[in-house]
Amino acid sequence: MPNSLPMIVDFQAVGKTDVALVGGKGANLGEMAQAGFPVPPGFIVTSAAYFNVLQINNLKPKIKSILDNLDIHDIHSLNETSRQIKSLISRANIPDQLALDIIKRYLKLGSGHNQTLVAVRSSATAEDLPDASFAGQQETFLNVQGEANLIQNIRACWASLFEPRAIFYRQEKNFDHFKVGIAVPVQQMIQSEVSGIMFTVNPVTNNKNQLVIEAIWGLGEKIVQGVYTPDHYLIQKLSWKILQKQTNPQTKQLTLSQDKNRELPLPKNKQRQTKLTDEQIIYLAKLGHQIQQHYFFPQDIEWALADKHFYLVQSRPITTLNLQETKIAPVSTNKLTLLLKGEPASPGIVAGYSRILKSSLEINQLLPGEILVTDMTTPDFVPAMKKAAAIVTNKGGQTSHAAIVSREMGIPCVVGTATATKVLKNRTVITVNGQTGEVFLGGTFAKPKKISVKKITKIPAKDLKPDTQTTATKLYVNLGEPDLAESIGQKNVDGLGLLRAEFMIAQIGTHPKKLIADHKETQFITSLSAGLAKFAKAFYPRPVVYRATDFKTNEYSNLIGGKTYEPQEPNPMLGFRGAFRYLTDEKVFALELYALKNVREKLGFKNLWLMIPFVRTVKEMTLVKKIVSSYGLIRSASFKLWMMVEIPANVLLLEEFIKVGIDGVSIGSNDLTMLTLGVDRDNSEVASAYDELNPAVLSLIETTVKTCRKNKITCSICGQAPSLYPDLTEKLVRWGITSISVTPDMIDQTRNIIYQAEKHLING
Repeated sequence: MPNSLPMIVDFQAVGKTDVALVGGKGANLGEMAQAGFPVPPGFIVTSAAYFNVLQINNLKPKIKSILDNLDIHDIHSLNETSRQIKSLISRANIPDQLALDIIKRYLKLGSGHNQTLVAVRSSATAEDLPDASFAGQQETFLNVQGEANLIQNIRACWASLFEPRAIFYRQEKNFDHFKVGIAVPVQQMIQSEVSGIMFTVNPVTNNKNQLVIEAIWGLGEKIVQGVYTPDHYLIQKLSWKILQKQTNPQTKQLTLSQDKNRELPLPKNKQRQTKLTDEQIIYLAKLGHQIQQHYFFPQDIEWALADKHFYLVQSRPITTLNLQETKIAPVSTNKLTLLLKGEPASPGIVAGYSRILKSSLEINQLLPGEILVTDMTTPDFVPAMKKAAAIVTNKGGQTSHAAIVSREMGIPCVVGTATATKVLKNRTVITVNGQTGEVFLGGTFAKPKKISVKKITKIPAKDLKPDTQTTATKLYVNLGEPDLAESIGQKNVDGLGLLRAEFMIAQIGTHPKKLIADHKETQFITSLSAGLAKFAKAFYPRPVVYRATDFKTNEYSNLIGGKTYEPQEPNPMLGFRGAFRYLTDEKVFALELYALKNVREKLGFKNLWLMIPFVRTVKEMTLVKKIVSSYGLIRSASFKLWMMVEIPANVLLLEEFIKVGIDGVSIGSNDLTMLTLGVDRDNSEVASAYDELNPAVLSLIETTVKTCRKNKITCSICGQAPSLYPDLTEKLVRWGITSISVTPDMIDQTRNIIYQAEKHLING
C-alpha cells in the first residue's frame, strides 16, 4: 500500500469506488453521505493506516510465523493462533502524528467536546480479490467515548482482522492474509429507540416487487447477530401497501446505561408493541427504494430511528440474488408430524439427523450432512454451517446471520422457532422446509434440494424496476382455503374481498348443530378461529371481509350429522340459506361471531370484517345487525359490516338497506344473474341462457355502484364476472366502483385492466 495514500478521510471524501482504501462499509457510508441520504457524520481511518502500523512495528513476519503450520480445522489451534496475533496488533505502536490526527477529527466531530459518543466499525478491504466477502467477520464497538478509548478500539478493529472465523475464511479461500486490509469508520453514535435491517428485494423469494423491513427495540447489534427475533414487515413497492406486519415479542433491549452498553428489561407495555407505525414503515421503505435506485442494485441496509428521525448506518449489495433450484425431486412432508414453526429464511427442503450445538465451541461435533440446531448462529459457526444440510435456530429473523449465510450457501434454513433446542433431540431424523418455515419429525433421506447461487455483477435497470401498478380502484381477492392465505397474501392485492366460510367448515367436517347438541361448540369456535386467523395474519393490516356461512341445505346435509338437521328442498338455491337461516336459529351464527370476536380481540387482528349474504328484506338486515351488535361486534373505524347484493330486491331497495346502517356492499354477480334471468347456471338444460353481460344484469350492477357512490359507502364486486370479462371491469371502473375482488389467478391481469381503465378515464 503506497505511503502517499491518506491515513484519514471524511465520509464526504470517498465513494463506492474507494473500497480498496476504506473497505465496503466505509465506501458505502461515503457514497450515501455524498448522495444526501441521512448518514450520521464521521470519518474513516483508512487501510493505509493499518498497513503503515504493520510496517513500522515489523508485524508482518511475526504474524506469518504464527500462521505457519496452522490447521484451521483444529478449533483449539485456530483460537490460539488468533489470540497471539490479536495480542500483537492490540499492543502495536501507533505513530504520534496518526494518533493526533485521529483525535483532532474526533474532537471536530463533537464540536470540540471530548465526550462525544461514537460507533467504531470495521471495514475490511481486499484489493484484487473480487470474490471476497468479509461481512460479519470483524468487530464493531458502540458508544465509545474519549480519545484513549477511541484509539484502543481502533486497534481492536485492526486486531479483529485475525478473528478465528476470519483466518478460517481466508485460508479456506486461499487468500493472502496480507492482501486483506482493514479500515475503521468512526461515526457519531445514534442512540436508536428502534433499529433494524431492510432488504430492497424479498430475500427469500427474490421478488423484486417486494421490500422487507425487520425491526427491534434498542441498538441494532442484536438483530444482526440474531439474538432477538424482530418484527417483520413486507411491503409492496410502488403501491406501498404493507402486505404483512408480524409483531414479535421482545423482553430486553441493548441500550446505553451508566456509560455502558447494557441489556435491560423492556417495560411490559412495550414488549408486545409493534416497533414501527405504518407511516414509518412506508417512509423507510421508500427511502430503501431510493437507495436501490441510486446503486442500481438491490441493497441490504442497516438503519436506526432516534428522535423521530431515520438514519442509515450501512448499505451493501445483497449477495444472494438469482437463486436457482436444481432439478431434484422434492422431499414430501405430507405424512410427517409438524414439530416446529418459525420464519422461512432460506428455501429448500431436506431430511437429516439433527445436531444440537449449544455454542460455537461445539462446532467440531457436527458431522457432514447433519442439520444444525442452535439458539442462534454467529460468524464463528460458519465452518460448521458449511457442513450442515440445513439450519434451524431459536432466534433471529430473515435478516439474521443464520438466514443470510444459509441463503449464500444455498441450504434450507428456518429461524425464530423459539424452542428448537428444547423440542428437538440429538440424532433424530427431521425434515426442514426452508420455504414454509416448518420442521417435521421423520423424513426420507435424499440428496438435499440444493440451491445454487449465481454470482451477479450487474443487473439491468429494467430487471430491478418493480412491475407493480398502483390503482385508485382497490383490487381484492376471493379466497377460502387457509393454506393458500400466506402465498396469496404476498401478491399485489389491497385485501381479501370475499373470505368464504364454507371451505373451513367443510374442513371441520361435522354439522355445527351436531357439535352444539354434543356440547362441542368450543371445537367449532377454535377451528374456525384458527382458519380466520391465518387469513387475517397473512393479509394484515389490509382488510379481510369474511362472508358468514351461506351453505345451502344440500351442502350442509353432506356434513357429519347434517341429514338430521337439514330439510330436503326441491330448490336449495331459493331455500333455507343466508340471513334467513340466522334469524330462524341464531345458535350457529353465534359460533361464527364468537370466532370472529376471538380473532379480532384476543389475537388482535382488527382487519377482519363481516359480510352478510343473501339478505331478502330490509327487516332481515335490521334483525341480523342487532344480533351482530349483541355479541359485541359494533361498527367502527376498524370493524366494517357489509351486505351481499345478489337479489334484485337488494338493488331496488338499496337506499333502504343503507339506512339500516351498513358500511358497504359486495355484488355477488353469480346469484344476481341467475335471479335476474330466472336461470340456474348449474342446470345443463338452461345453462346457455346464463349471461352476466345481459343488459338487465348490467343495469342492476350499474345502479348498485352509483347508488353506493351517492350514499358514500363502499361498493365491491366478488362474483366471477370481473375475472372473465375485461370489458365489464372497465365499465365498473367508469361507474365508480370502490373495489373489485377476483380469483387469485386473475390478480395481475385485472390490476392491469383497472390501471388501463383509470388511465383512459383520466385522459378522457
